[in-house]
Amino acid sequence: MSKILLVEDDALLLDVMRSILEAEGFEIQPACNGKQALDLFVSNKPDLIVSDIMMPEMDGYEFLELVRVMPNGVTVPFLFLTARTERADISRARTLGVDDYLFKPFEAQELITAVRSRLFRRRMVELFDTRSAHLQTVTMLANVIEARDPYTAGHIERVRSLALNLAFALRWTNEDIIILEFGSILHDIGKISVPSHVLKKNGPLDEEEWKLMRLHPEVGAKMLEGVDHLKAASPYALYHHEWWNGKGYPMGLSGDKIPREGRLLAIVDAFDAMTTTRPYRTSRPAKDAIEEVRRNKSIYFDPDMVDVFIQSYKP
Repeated sequence: MSKILLVEDDALLLDVMRSILEAEGFEIQPACNGKQALDLFVSNKPDLIVSDIMMPEMDGYEFLELVRVMPNGVTVPFLFLTARTERADISRARTLGVDDYLFKPFEAQELITAVRSRLFRRRMVELFDTRSAHLQTVTMLANVIEARDPYTAGHIERVRSLALNLAFALRWTNEDIIILEFGSILHDIGKISVPSHVLKKNGPLDEEEWKLMRLHPEVGAKMLEGVDHLKAASPYALYHHEWWNGKGYPMGLSGDKIPREGRLLAIVDAFDAMTTTRPYRTSRPAKDAIEEVRRNKSIYFDPDMVDVFIQSYKP
């Protein structure tokens, strides 16, 4: 539940706004002036501030200025409520770091929309900051795994690129795409448990070797589930070898019972495998691999995703 610090010296308006936002599921911290609001900000760390400008004891400008000089206040979205539209007032607020305005009088839906849009923006910033913070470490870890299997050099980056392209074409959300990026990079992390001689074998695997290889999705999923910020990516490791007809592994799921993460990655993983040279076979041209993917939709692959993949594929 998002916490909103709501600052307004008009008690009636404060109560009305509080009722509107609480009905939308937000936790409201009310304050009647900037001084009281500053104390609440320090003690409660809200996700968003909605504040009037003209208030007793400490006005909105001073409150905003003090929030912005605090380390934990630099990125908190700040929305001003005001009846003032003078250019000088707007310029001053922007200089201090206000994110948006809501001009009085306003409708309930205007308030809800403004609040939701600022909270969504903050969520996106946090997601992309998290992505930047972890992506290098994740890539380094994946490269360590890839280094154990020299015949798949570049596989991770190619699968990542193909997966992102397909997810964009499927119109997945930004949040889903960030998780997909981690998942596509780490989908084979479970291969750390596969003996080196199996990974590097110069030829097809025998049945015992396949038994070892087929363990890697579950091993990888367990590894990712043990890391908080990577837990959401575990379906990419667990399900990317499931087939639409139910004859894949490790669980033998079929059709829509396979989570969409696995259905997407199965297509791009197989496509990259077909277009990559291995010790026991040469690579296929992309156009031949595309045709093979097409032939195997509704057998190995989600037919709808295959259609989108083919339409959106960029050599």
